[in-house]
Formats: sequence, structure tokens, C-alpha cells
Amino acid sequence: MSAGGQALSGLAGAADVAGGAGAGLSVDGVRAAYGRIEVLHGVDLHVPGGSVFALLGPNGAGKSTLLKVINGRLRPTRGAVTVDGVQASPWTPEALARAGVIAIPEGRGVFPNLTVRDNLRMWTYRGGISSAEVEARAYEQFPRLKERRKQLAGTLSGGEQQMLAISRALAGETKLLLLDEISMGLAPIVVGHLYELVAAIAAGGVTVVIVEQFAATALGVADRAGIMLHGRIAHEGSPQEMAAAAETAYL
Repeated sequence: MSAGGQALSGLAGAADVAGGAGAGLSVDGVRAAYGRIEVLHGVDLHVPGGSVFALLGPNGAGKSTLLKVINGRLRPTRGAVTVDGVQASPWTPEALARAGVIAIPEGRGVFPNLTVRDNLRMWTYRGGISSAEVEARAYEQFPRLKERRKQLAGTLSGGEQQMLAISRALAGETKLLLLDEISMGLAPIVVGHLYELVAAIAAGGVTVVIVEQFAATALGVADRAGIMLHGRIAHEGSPQEMAAAAETAYL
């Protein structure tokens, strides 16, 4: 087995022993680029296992790019990402998902031409949980999905699609959940419902990193927060401190 495969097996095994404990996340000196254009300029971020970190900032600050690096969708040009003490930078998104690192991307990331039920079945690709269990967990949290289970995901409302996307975190042993702008385009009442579920997932011990442009709701569930500007984390502190700093920082 390759060194990366051994490391992955180690994290997966540790996850099983932990029984649902969240994975600690460290981002050390990470730089990343699209072609010749560098977007991240040496990002440092440390999130203890089982905590919730809200990453705020205006459009173009580099927030989504940082999540792509953590999730394995973009390889850093320098620096390292470590999950539970294991360097994760070389891993693929599929390998990270099997180890319990789940990302809900901006745009929701559902399969629009599959039914709700078939989307839920797709979440079982990580192994260790049956389709029936995934459906039961999703329908318990989101009764609306049960009503829509035979409907194509692409015909759901924006809020229903986001419910379906977040149900991925209910499938198996999620250790680190990455959420990118889950409130985008949704009514406040729907956003409130989604963040109630995020809070419940976090209360179960899952580490959560939330990327949001709009601060208030994310800060309401966060243990700690940061503000990203121009490819760097410019400010970090308690949710109360970052709420006070956000408006000034954005302007």
C-alpha cells in the first residue's frame, strides 16, 4: 500500500475508534493558484476537533478556494492540510469522503436528473451504511424529502435541494463537514431550519467549517470565527468579536 493509502487507512481506523468524534483540522502556510494567478497567499487555520468555525468574508476573498484545497479538489502549491494529524493534501475528494470529510459545495451538489431517493442512495458510496438507513435518517431530519422522494432533484425548490445536499452528512461517520454558502438564495426561514440541523450535527461531535458571506446565522452556531480578505485570514476571534469586526472589514 502507498504511504497515502496507509495514512488514509489510519485516519479511517481512528474515526471508527472515536465513535463519531470530530476530526481536528490544520491548514499551514497554504498557497493555491488557478493557473498563474495565486488566490491563497499563505493561509493558516486551526480548528479543534468537535468545534464549529465560521469563515466570513466578501466575494473573491478566497473562502471557497480554501475549502476546495481542504476537500482535495485543488492541490496547494505550497503548505499542507492535516486532518486528525494526518497530512491530507495529496488525497482525492473520494478518499477524503471515505475518511469522513464531507463537503457541501456552493450550488448544492445534488444529482438533478436522479430522484430524491436515488440521490440518497448515492450517499452510500462511502460504505458502512445501507440505503434504508440513509433514507431513514434523512426523512427524520427533513420530512419534506420523504414527501418528494420520487421527485427529480432538479425540480425541487432551492431549500429542498439544500436539505438533500446536507443529508449527505447524515450518511455514515462524518468527521469533518465543510459547508460553502448554504444560505445563498434561500428564504430566512429555510436558512434558519438548515442551521438548526448544522447545530445538531455539531452537537454530535462533528467538526464543522462554515463559509458564509452573510455573517449573522453562521456566527450563531460557531465556537470561533475568522474573516478572510485578499487570500489571507485577516482577523480571527470569538463570534462576538468577529460580528463587531465584520462590517468594518468588508468595507
